[in-house]
Amino acid sequence: MPPIVSIVGRTNSGKTTLVEKLISEIKRRGYRVATIKHAQEIQFEPGKDSERHIQAGSEATAVVTPQEAVLIKPVAAGVKLEEAARLLGEDYDIILAEGFKQSDQPKIEIRYGGKEPLVNTKKLIAIVSDKAVEGDIRRFTTDDARGIVDLLERDFIRPQRNRLTLYINGKGITLKSFPQKIITTTIIKMVSSLKGVSRIDGMDISIRRKP
Repeated sequence: MPPIVSIVGRTNSGKTTLVEKLISEIKRRGYRVATIKHAQEIQFEPGKDSERHIQAGSEATAVVTPQEAVLIKPVAAGVKLEEAARLLGEDYDIILAEGFKQSDQPKIEIRYGGKEPLVNTKKLIAIVSDKAVEGDIRRFTTDDARGIVDLLERDFIRPQRNRLTLYINGKGITLKSFPQKIITTTIIKMVSSLKGVSRIDGMDISIRRKP
């Protein structure tokens, strides 16, 4: 990971003010900087320390309390679902998104309350409705969470429990099964020979090359 340096001091000692100045100077020299703020609770009111970090030029800031952590990262308008999902990391068996009807990811559409069906929905895998639907697409009721999860488990969770995710220059690279297997097998064999490494359930490798 990038080097980490903490700015510490008593409450109201000026930590945030100093961090703002350091962010500005680091940015002025052409470097990218992110921040982590330790707090007793997470608040999203104007003028809070995390907002000051962002306004000073931090690329991203994480607010951490004893119970939770929140990542705040300014993004361009129209951020893609895939870009948002990448911020969550890889330690999940599935990510459920609410909305993003224009994305290229599989979708389950809800058609309750007399609402009109969406138009030209890509990759529709099921419909949740209180009425019959046309075609051979799977239909569930809102009470059938077990049935919906059976579908998700069979078609998405289990087939992708062993996976390789590759990003080059920030862009996700789609890998077919053969190169995925070759890369995974090669890296695991190399890393398994390192001292202190035994069982490998997951691995994160990040390479940064700067001129």
